[in-house]
Amino acid sequence: MMKAHHDRVALVTGAGSGIGAATASALVADGWRVVYAGRRLDALQAAIAAAGDPWDDIAERALAVRADVTDPDSVAALFAATVARYGRLDLLFNNAGVFTVGAPLDELPLAQWRAAVDTNLSGAFLCLQQAFRVMKAQTPRGGRIINNGSLSAHSPRPGSAAYTATKHAITGLTKAAALDGRAHDIAVGQIDVGNAATAMTTAMTQGVRQADGTLRAEPVIDVQHVADMVVQMARLPLQANVLAMTLMATGMPYVGRG
Repeated sequence: MMKAHHDRVALVTGAGSGIGAATASALVADGWRVVYAGRRLDALQAAIAAAGDPWDDIAERALAVRADVTDPDSVAALFAATVARYGRLDLLFNNAGVFTVGAPLDELPLAQWRAAVDTNLSGAFLCLQQAFRVMKAQTPRGGRIINNGSLSAHSPRPGSAAYTATKHAITGLTKAAALDGRAHDIAVGQIDVGNAATAMTTAMTQGVRQADGTLRAEPVIDVQHVADMVVQMARLPLQANVLAMTLMATGMPYVGRG
């Protein structure tokens, strides 16, 4: 038996592929109205089509909006489009991000550093800021924000200075936003994912550089597990918050000494 529709509204950035697409589709299936946001409109539309139509009204329950999270005007327009279409915002999954080329710190191009900071950190901040403005002003007020961190928010891989620095910063941003959001019924948390099987992680199964310099194939998990966990976090009442969750392939070498 299908769940009933509810009126809650979610926005997912980086929703054209990978974790974002899987999570956006899982939210649609759970009864949410979902804004799929990303840089490529065709990818967003394809992700919506791939989600199927569990409610027979996918055109009403899902909206594709082209947005660049590094551009403040684009982010503001994204949130304005969300409110114009659905009237409010109950959940932001702050998921958009980029990997940088693996390189020793002293050889990392400045452009790669800036690309990581602009997307992974500043982009997340801009979306958080707009979400706060909407959630504080709406009635009933409040909502939930889930930032996509990474195991790199805890420990680096070799040659990952830019990505690791931004993901460590996301943890600080999550905690600061969680504190600032309390007075406004805004719950902010983070999910740190290790080796979800997406196009960005195909190299993991072939061999990835370890801390001791060796190459080792690593296990991965179905991206649907990540989507399911985000949905579980999203279902919580605002009086409860998952501040940090780590979801990873059980056999990863992450837990241990490398």
